[in-house]
Amino acid sequence: MSPRLSRLRRPLAALFAAAAAGLALPALRPGPPASVRVLGAARDLPGGTPLAPADLRPLDLPPSAVPAGALRAGGAGRVLAGPMRRGEPLTDARVVGAGLLRGYGPGTVAAPVRLADAGAARLVRPGDRVVILTVPSEGAPANGPRPRWPAARVVVSEVPVIAIPPPDENGPEEGALVVLATDRPQAVALAGAAGPLALTITAP
Repeated sequence: MSPRLSRLRRPLAALFAAAAAGLALPALRPGPPASVRVLGAARDLPGGTPLAPADLRPLDLPPSAVPAGALRAGGAGRVLAGPMRRGEPLTDARVVGAGLLRGYGPGTVAAPVRLADAGAARLVRPGDRVVILTVPSEGAPANGPRPRWPAARVVVSEVPVIAIPPPDENGPEEGALVVLATDRPQAVALAGAAGPLALTITAP
């Protein structure tokens, strides 16, 4: 070996070793996960269901198929805002909470309303648009005879239902609760409405 090649041997060996290390590093880095584990419905579930561990099962989904807001833990004890199909991933928009307002825009609030007629709440589903009315009590007015049919007054109209919580198990309470997506003035109007509240469902 010539003296010139002998002098270059060590620098060349170091260069080749550095190049080999550089090529090996990407192979050693962990790649994207093949799947992501999230919570899903173990069976068909109706809206208003308080979730028990048996209602949920893990789902392994490709990263591209994981919906925004998917829950990976902590689903048990939450209340479903609407029905779910077996195998459907559980997201924050599916349970009663701040996620229900996703997509409604700024200034939207969740306004709980107690209806006088519990049966009326069973007729609506999340996504339905309703008109909320107040019906004066049937007591006789201060002046004049009592009207045969009390006049109803519209409080808010064309507001969407976003959740129907389950009945209160801590004691008998009249009526039923529904949660509406409203703006702040509508929420104030609902909070200040006097008399029993009723609803009508509007056409889509």
